[in-house]
Amino acid sequence: MKVRFPLFAKILLWLFLNLLLLGAVLYGFVLFQFRAGLDSFLASQAASRLDALASLLEVELRETPLSDWNAVMNRFGTAYEGVDFYLFGPNGAQLAGAKVEMPLIIRKRTQGLRNRPEPESRPWRQRPPLTFPNRMEPPPHRNYPKFMIRTENPVRYWMGVRLPTSLPSQPVILFAVSSSMSGGGLFFDARPWAVVGFGGLALTVLFWLPLLSGITRSLGQITRATEQVAEGNFEIRVEATRRDELGRLGQAINAMTQRLAGFVSGQKRFLGDAAHELCSPLARIEVALSLLEARAEPSLQPGIADVREEAREMAALVNELLAFSKASLRNEAQCEPVGLAELVTRVVARELPEGGPAMEIQIPGTLQALAAPGLLGRAVANLIRNAVRYAGEAGPIEVRAESREGTVFLMVSDSGPGVPEETLPKLFDPFYRLDVSRSRDTGGVGLGLAIVKTCVEACGGSVMARNRAPSGLQVEITLRQA
Repeated sequence: MKVRFPLFAKILLWLFLNLLLLGAVLYGFVLFQFRAGLDSFLASQAASRLDALASLLEVELRETPLSDWNAVMNRFGTAYEGVDFYLFGPNGAQLAGAKVEMPLIIRKRTQGLRNRPEPESRPWRQRPPLTFPNRMEPPPHRNYPKFMIRTENPVRYWMGVRLPTSLPSQPVILFAVSSSMSGGGLFFDARPWAVVGFGGLALTVLFWLPLLSGITRSLGQITRATEQVAEGNFEIRVEATRRDELGRLGQAINAMTQRLAGFVSGQKRFLGDAAHELCSPLARIEVALSLLEARAEPSLQPGIADVREEAREMAALVNELLAFSKASLRNEAQCEPVGLAELVTRVVARELPEGGPAMEIQIPGTLQALAAPGLLGRAVANLIRNAVRYAGEAGPIEVRAESREGTVFLMVSDSGPGVPEETLPKLFDPFYRLDVSRSRDTGGVGLGLAIVKTCVEACGGSVMARNRAPSGLQVEITLRQA
């Protein structure tokens, strides 16, 4: 027996695994990115760059007279676009760089920075110092004390680094100031964050995509299947290989459509068999009425005429039932190219009574559709008969046809009152009528449009109805173009 895994538990488990994976990735990135210290909110790469810059400045300032420090600051400011460099002494006096007033919050922060012990030197890149002939030896690699503060009016980002120099008793403080937090990439490099963010998003999408794709694919199949069932196609089936609720739903839909197909097929066969069995008694009744009419007295003739009319109405009903059952039980007719102009002209000549309503036919002479001529002719005849019966006095009846992208559209339109919008989906249901009285004066028994639908579907097409503006009803048949 296959073990079922509920969809709800599957989604929860997938979400938990997704969060666990993202948490592990984020934790590893935070450990790597902030190893220089959370206080500065600097990326580790930026901290290394600042330490390297401070080392270079320390060596250069030791060998440069105080009077030339402004030139050193200007040169570094030119190298880092958008960043200004300043040097301040232990008493807060500016030593080098363009004239600037130190904000109060920066003054308070530098007090603690001045009193911190000297940074310990480490071997360059964790290896013994290398010697370079005829060149300056690389400066020792240090972890310089530093901080970063944001000031207002105007907004500036101040990066302070303490430099030990050969000045009197206290070290100097280097300030790198920028109007943006990135500082041209010197303070903060957003690229690693962007890479990790997009990577996490891509990882999440790839992680959830198989599950969501499977769910949406199954839901799409189920939706299409239920739409086909609503259209009367009970032969549709869906995949039911999943082991969750969607798999059970697919199995239930398959079982439902199979039973519905059996019920509907049995009902249609019953209607056909019943109609066929009624043909013989009705024929005998017609013969008996003919004999009775020949021998009856004149006073009985009106009664016999009424009985004959009722028998003929019953025979017409039986014939409609036979036509409906035959069209319904034929899954797919043998289709062939049919010239629509010739077929419609022949049907109109047969169905339109003498002195009947005007008829307008607009069909290209060369237009052909794939259909069974008998079934399509019966469908068009029923539509014309229906239009003449309910809207023949309101205006001309139009029959038009056109082709678009390999599909033929055959439209039968009238200028009558139309039908209520809510009844349009029911017009092609068997035995459905707007007037439920079913009297002889109000039309047939509601099988005309049902026969149209079954005939068209047997030809591999579809049919729909819509109201026209300002009035009238249009029935559109869609077929494959030959």
